[in-house]
Amino acid sequence: MDFDGPDSYENEIDDLEMQVMRYKPEGIDELVRNTKFTKKELQIMYRGFKQECPTGLVNEDAFKEIYAQFFPQGDSSAYAHYVFNVFDADHNGTISFEEFVIGLSVLSRGSLNEKLMWAFKLYDINGDGYITKEEMLDIVKAIYDMMGKYADPPISENAPGDHVERVFQKMDKNRDGVVTIDEFMETCKNDENITKSMSVFDTIL
Repeated sequence: MDFDGPDSYENEIDDLEMQVMRYKPEGIDELVRNTKFTKKELQIMYRGFKQECPTGLVNEDAFKEIYAQFFPQGDSSAYAHYVFNVFDADHNGTISFEEFVIGLSVLSRGSLNEKLMWAFKLYDINGDGYITKEEMLDIVKAIYDMMGKYADPPISENAPGDHVERVFQKMDKNRDGVVTIDEFMETCKNDENITKSMSVFDTIL
């Protein structure tokens, strides 16, 4: 290896590390099959993704920074954390291009069932297949924090708790203290107001 000095050598090592770190996405034809995007749309998105994330991967800190730009009036860090966990399907601490477009495909072009299943994963923070009242409150509080303390009309401190109490009572059909995927889907489909309130995430992604 030719190098003129320590700085040059370190630069070559850095370049080598970057090559190792760079993430190669799966074939675009595979993504066309797994999403509702066309080949051209995926190519455009990939160019933008690589421009923002040269390594081809997004970590949680970078994801939070992106959210913060869209919600400067509030604190979006908690909500961004929960959304990141849903996008990060293999839970390895980074979002790949595949994970990004698969999640985006569901949210932007998915069926009602697909969107509701995504929402269930968001609220089921620990991934055990049930939503507890505490989990629902954590998500709703995160949404209220993100929308800002200076919302118009102003949001009272009790609003998240009151909202969760009403929604959870409707969803927990058998009163066992948890909401299953079936209870969640049925309630959302049959109650337009709940569908709207549960889909706040749909307008803030």
